[in-house]
Amino acid sequence: MRPEDHPETIPPRLIPLVEQFDFACERLINRMAGPEVNSGDGVPVPVTTMGDEEYLWAPVPQCWTIRPRTEGPGPGATELAGASDWGRDRAERDPYPPPFTTIAWRLAHLGEMLTLRADHTIGTHSLTRNDYPHRGDAAGAIAAFAAAADRWREAVTSADDAALDQVGRSGRDPDNAFIDIVWWVNQEVLHHGAEIALLRDLYRSLRG
Repeated sequence: MRPEDHPETIPPRLIPLVEQFDFACERLINRMAGPEVNSGDGVPVPVTTMGDEEYLWAPVPQCWTIRPRTEGPGPGATELAGASDWGRDRAERDPYPPPFTTIAWRLAHLGEMLTLRADHTIGTHSLTRNDYPHRGDAAGAIAAFAAAADRWREAVTSADDAALDQVGRSGRDPDNAFIDIVWWVNQEVLHHGAEIALLRDLYRSLRG
């Protein structure tokens, strides 16, 4: 838990999920920004800071990514979601098989998800994917993800024990108890974080 936390005010069954979320976010941010990352056993591993070229790198043709709005949506996408000059490829109906996505797309997906869920839990209850500003640079995207993670964490730790069982508390999930959404968000960060780490390894191996 963070120093500013007061464990006595956080429901005991929520504490492991908050600690897992904190570790997953810290590990992902450090894996992208460096200068080192926890290897999982407490041993620090040196990490190079992710640059813009790697952030937007498309390992295969027809990747979905974050792209300038002037380019229009990528192959198979029907729009560029977002509120800035850069947008995230998406389609009203996701194609099958799903398109391969860049680090930029995966990080944007996480930041957007955390921001919207936080807003629909403790915010205005009104934000949509087209209100989220995407970033075309790696440093800006990492900072945006960190801010989104902090906001979702605030939403999570605002819940008392009764709120954890409240169905529809997160707004965007009207049929699910809040603690189930907390668990789901954790696995989203964990599995997309692992994908981003793998793409970093692949980029380093292929590009040097």
